[in-house]
Amino acid sequence: MATNEINTGVNTFESKIGGLTVRGQAHSLSAWFVLALRLMMGYAFLHAGWAKIAAAEPFDAAGYLLHAVPKTSPMLGVFHWMGTTPWFVDFVNVAVPFGEFFIGLALIVGAFVRLAAFFGAFMMAMFYFGNWTVEHGIINGDFAYMLVFLAVAAFGAGHILGLDALIERYEVGGEALVEKYPALRYILG
Repeated sequence: MATNEINTGVNTFESKIGGLTVRGQAHSLSAWFVLALRLMMGYAFLHAGWAKIAAAEPFDAAGYLLHAVPKTSPMLGVFHWMGTTPWFVDFVNVAVPFGEFFIGLALIVGAFVRLAAFFGAFMMAMFYFGNWTVEHGIINGDFAYMLVFLAVAAFGAGHILGLDALIERYEVGGEALVEKYPALRYILG
């Protein structure tokens, strides 16, 4: 095959959980869509984080935690505790803007993608419960973005035009980093 041709072969993947096995086939163009999802979420989080960091007024989550969470949220008590606990509010005031910024940066450059996607999915789960509204069903944009983060992690999107592929091959004592430290596969990729 010439180097400028597209491989239209099929990539097969399989997963077993309990007694259930699922199999799928992805077209070779799927890599471009996974890359697009990684970059889209990276840009969205980088932008959201930077907007909070660079804002004229410092980011303050207390008002949201105490007043914006709907009374119907199954985690209303948790959000109330967070908003009335001064050290936790201080933590959230740093964790949210810098977390968003660094999650976005990691996704854009493709480094530590699984770790970044995990924390992105965690943040989206918290936003999901904090923005709880079910009049149109239990699926909303926060839930969908959480699933996008999980897909980015599952598909190892950091290997697609990202630094994770280079980091994994970095040699330590003549051995590839992930061969020497296999647990790193959970945060790279």
